Amino acid sequence: MATNPVNLGSSSIDVASIVTNLVANKRKAQDAKNTADSQANATQISAVGNCTSSLTSLQSAIKALTNGTAFTTTKTSVGDSTILSAAADSTAQPNVYNVAVTQLATSQKTTSGAFTDSKSALGTGNLTISIGDKSMSVDIASGANTLENIRDIINKAKDNPGVTASIVTGKDGAHLVLTSSVTGKDNAFKVVTSGGDGKLSQLDFDPATGTPTVAAQDAEFTIDGLAASSPTNVVTKAIDGVTLTLSKVSAKDNGTPPAAIPTAVTITNDTSAVSSALSSLVTSYNSFISTYQQLTKYDATNQQVGALIGDATVNSIKNQVSTLLGSQFTGNTSGPTSLSDLGVAFQVDGSLKLDTTKLNKALADNPKETQNLLSGDSGIAPKLDKLITSWTSTTGILTQRQNNLNQKTKDLQDQAADFDKQMQDYSDRLTKQYTALDAMMTKLAGTSSYLQQQFDALTANK
Repeated sequence: MATNPVNLGSSSIDVASIVTNLVANKRKAQDAKNTADSQANATQISAVGNCTSSLTSLQSAIKALTNGTAFTTTKTSVGDSTILSAAADSTAQPNVYNVAVTQLATSQKTTSGAFTDSKSALGTGNLTISIGDKSMSVDIASGANTLENIRDIINKAKDNPGVTASIVTGKDGAHLVLTSSVTGKDNAFKVVTSGGDGKLSQLDFDPATGTPTVAAQDAEFTIDGLAASSPTNVVTKAIDGVTLTLSKVSAKDNGTPPAAIPTAVTITNDTSAVSSALSSLVTSYNSFISTYQQLTKYDATNQQVGALIGDATVNSIKNQVSTLLGSQFTGNTSGPTSLSDLGVAFQVDGSLKLDTTKLNKALADNPKETQNLLSGDSGIAPKLDKLITSWTSTTGILTQRQNNLNQKTKDLQDQAADFDKQMQDYSDRLTKQYTALDAMMTKLAGTSSYLQQQFDALTANK
């Protein structure tokens, strides 16, 4: 009896699609939760970061008040700026000084006799140039003893004590010009030659016996009639905290003998520095309040809720800052006792506004009390600085909050990774089970087909 080949067939189970759909369905709720938790945590990190940033910006803005430098900033003015200029640092005290310049500091310059040209040969021998206890000594040899050679040898000498050489050519010929690089009578230089053919002696010069082209001298001036001098025209030690730069000798009056006419150097406190510092405080506080309001708002119309709405920590911080800025200062027995006395007032929306006219009046009428209120040991700025540091330092509550949120981010990532592994195990298990089912169904389908063929064959032979 002939039989047809057995058709094993297939169960036609789409294992991949079944497993994918089952896994997706099982992880859907957990994925949604993980995403929501991660987004909420990221929003919290951003919100706390914004709050911290606005506070540190406020802290930076009040630095000049915290350390008091806003009150030590000075400005200077000079009656005749062609005579001198002046600059004061934070140690300078307000005052008026009458300064008369009788002599400017100069550096020594000597000019040799005339030679035919710059390539003229001088003599040979040793050339020594000295300034005080510093000196250079060079040998001038035949064949390398022109004016140009000597100029270059002097300028390139490693032990040059501070003299530059140049060549100036006039109607009478070329001259070697030596100039001290620094001013002051103690920086006069001496040129001595020896040995060789003796012709280098044309360059010899002793400021004690000769007359230089320009003599080395100190600047001489008077401050309120007191005689003073300086080796340079930049004077840093005559007046505490003040640098004078002398540029011209003062004119003289018609007295007998004529006296130098002084010019006034006036040093005053720069109140604009305080105004600028207080303006920075107002601007930065308003930025902090704007950030706070944005993070804690509830928008019923758009159903939007701030990331830190109802947050006790943030609310406490805002209240402490606002309370401090609106508090009464007990350190003054007279003068201003609050920021409002300095023209800093709270507005209806919770922001601050500065009235500079009121501030300038307080600075004019009560400068010490104003400084005490803002920058004294118990002043508003130092207190605010300490508060912000306590919140934003490495051990501060906002820093700890940020660290906890960052740790939560890592925990959520670890949870998501663990869940992915669980789902992969689940997927592998389902794939194995459904693959086995598919194999069994395929085998059953093949058996059924074979039986059907046998039955059909028996029926056909009857």
